[in-house]
Amino acid sequence: MNKIKPKRMHELNSLQNIIKYNFKNLELLNRALTHSSYANEHRRLNIKYNERLEFLGDAVLGLVISDYIFKKYNHYPEGELTKLRAIVVCERSLDYMSKKLEFGKYLLLGRGEEATGGRERVSILADTFESIVGAIYLDAGLEKAKIFILSNMIEIIDSAVEGKIFLDYKTQLQEHMQQMEKCNIKYTVVNEEGPDHNKIFYVDVSNCDIVIGSGKGKSKKEAEQNAAKQALDKEGLLNE
Repeated sequence: MNKIKPKRMHELNSLQNIIKYNFKNLELLNRALTHSSYANEHRRLNIKYNERLEFLGDAVLGLVISDYIFKKYNHYPEGELTKLRAIVVCERSLDYMSKKLEFGKYLLLGRGEEATGGRERVSILADTFESIVGAIYLDAGLEKAKIFILSNMIEIIDSAVEGKIFLDYKTQLQEHMQQMEKCNIKYTVVNEEGPDHNKIFYVDVSNCDIVIGSGKGKSKKEAEQNAAKQALDKEGLLNE
């Protein structure tokens, strides 16, 4: 484990004040804020970056939000709960939360990612929120992660229930297709370009094995959203 330098320690302490949680293991917070592009630029240091924490945080976030809305909105059928959860945990919601908590300011990014606006990129900030959730879960368990998630996301949940918040494009497309026919929506990565720290993903979305939209992005999630957006646009159904 690389020792955290004093300047970085000061930055992490500032962020802990913002998120109202103090880590027992501060290295977890540092890792949650370390993008793969930074680790790749400093390979000789063998720096751990945040993708594994993102994977874990995604699962914890889904569980906490599902549990909360299941108990609070006990009159909602399964379909409405699924729709509500999709809005709350979609990429744009998590990006909003990351910007509100100023996560972009504390990210460790490679020079290329920094130069192309990585601190403001939706996919990176959404992934960072999930990484922070994963880090808190590892540091202190599910209850502390739950407190962090709900104390920050109640506003989004309430807005979604009141219909004041966007649907993500994938959910919009899924709802439209469910009204039309029973074929399954499928997202397929058809190509990847660039090095691991600066990869571009190309995704096709199909219905009944017919491609109805294509998109690209700096993450698979972003590419899927853009593919769904194109499919909606083709049908004249884009609801931003």
